[in-house]
Amino acid sequence: QAQLVESGGGAVQAGGSLRLSCAASGRTFSNYIMGWFRQSPGKEREFVARVGWHSGYTFTYYADSVKGRFTIARDNAKNTVYLQMNSLNPEDTAVYYCAAAASPTSSRDYTRERHYDYWGQGTQVTVSS
Repeated sequence: QAQLVESGGGAVQAGGSLRLSCAASGRTFSNYIMGWFRQSPGKEREFVARVGWHSGYTFTYYADSVKGRFTIARDNAKNTVYLQMNSLNPEDTAVYYCAAAASPTSSRDYTRERHYDYWGQGTQVTVSS
């Protein structure tokens, strides 16, 4: 069973950058789909980005709202996934969660909460204008 711990959140002004980290322990996640979600008060938890690793290639996918601004990456040797966030705006303010899907299958696009098995505790990102 994987345990996920996020870090790197904080406060930043609009236009600034942050890099979030998600460290996994208990089990390596090289065969997992790793995702980032975020949730603002009163709103549904929404998909941000995901990354998979297969046959030596990295596969990534982003929500339209962050595409071109955010970059997801993973370091399998460190069991860590990152979310580089650039050009932040106040709408990016949320608690950001790292998630892992233990048994990836092509039948799912891994953009919904129910597609994931493990979750981190979340890290707050606040963007001021």
